[in-house]
Amino acid sequence: MGDIEIKEITGKETQYIRHIVMWPDQSPEFVVLPEDDFGTHFGVFASDKLVAVISLFFEGEACQFRKLATMFDAQNKGYASMLIQHTIDFAKIKGARILWCNARMEKTSFYQKFGFENSGLPFEKHGQVYIRMETLL
Repeated sequence: MGDIEIKEITGKETQYIRHIVMWPDQSPEFVVLPEDDFGTHFGVFASDKLVAVISLFFEGEACQFRKLATMFDAQNKGYASMLIQHTIDFAKIKGARILWCNARMEKTSFYQKFGFENSGLPFEKHGQVYIRMETLL
């Protein structure tokens, strides 16, 4: 498997994986978030190749993560779990008290493994059904 490392990256560096994995039928611009320039972004590098990304946005004592995505050939190897744990640890260090996300409904069991609980009603956006999930830090 080679060396695995989590590094801080730029918002721009997240965009290719976001696009290919999450919204391949949309334009590349579709995955760009207006707040990307103000976020903190992390990537998992496997043998120096970027294979998974996540973006964090702080607002007071709350921190939202968005756009967790892993390249298809790198899925089911624990990279997303590494990013979630890294995000939890980073948010705690930065003083966040709550970490939350809008999870796709079919992914909620993944987040529950890290202590996230549903905290709202399901909603639809761009043809996907999501639910807010959060955990106290």
